Amino acid sequence: MAEIIVVTSGKGGVGKTTTSASIATGLAQRGKRVAVVDFDVGLRNLDLIMGCERRVVYDFVNVIQGECTLKQALIKDKRHENLFILAASQTRDKDALTVEGVEKVLNELKNDFDYVVCDSPAGIERGAHLAMYFADRAIVVVNPEVSSVRDSDRVLGIMASKSRRAEQGSEGISEHLLVTRYSPKRVAEGDMLSIADIEEILGLPILGIIPESELVLQSSNAGVPVILDDKAPAGQAYADAVARLLGEERPMRFVEIEKQGLIKRLFGG
Repeated sequence: MAEIIVVTSGKGGVGKTTTSASIATGLAQRGKRVAVVDFDVGLRNLDLIMGCERRVVYDFVNVIQGECTLKQALIKDKRHENLFILAASQTRDKDALTVEGVEKVLNELKNDFDYVVCDSPAGIERGAHLAMYFADRAIVVVNPEVSSVRDSDRVLGIMASKSRRAEQGSEGISEHLLVTRYSPKRVAEGDMLSIADIEEILGLPILGIIPESELVLQSSNAGVPVILDDKAPAGQAYADAVARLLGEERPMRFVEIEKQGLIKRLFGG
């Protein structure tokens, strides 16, 4: 039976869909059978980052409304045969997602996959609530800034009180923090919250720290999850996060200011 992982945040634009794509891809690289589902009805982006936007025929809402089967709507990733994408609808209203419909689709996915990654819209609206409602585990994506951390605290409160696990009085959702766009230099200059600040405010373990990098945007625009670039610090950081998600111990990298070697200091390289 699959584990359902929701990737969520309180604030938009923090790298949630980029994270969903890289986490799903990283799990598939590890031999897991993975489905990644876009819950952001009306603002579909996951298929762009996964590089399959031209292959979308049916979407999540079509499956819920019985207009196609789940197998018809799932798109096989071009790079990993054990990774599948279920796109969101660009034309439907968010009310097209229902508790019963989402549960039916997730239950069907759980029978065929090891992991179901739910790419949640930002905030606390209907799509976001449904994405987290059935979750077993949550990855809360934050930028190292006060507004992002504060809004994520609100999302954590909703998961603690309004998830299915909370309603049933069972063990709560396992929660992790993933910090994106982190710059040790800007932290040292007082322009960003430190990792210690974020942990103190939210009280959650850090799953990963993704360094600030233009390559993340470039990869997204090219339809290639950044985790596939194993030479890039951001790609390496996402690979570390996937390893920790699977229970491995990895040191936290990219949290200190990189010391320049003698050649770089002399020639400004």
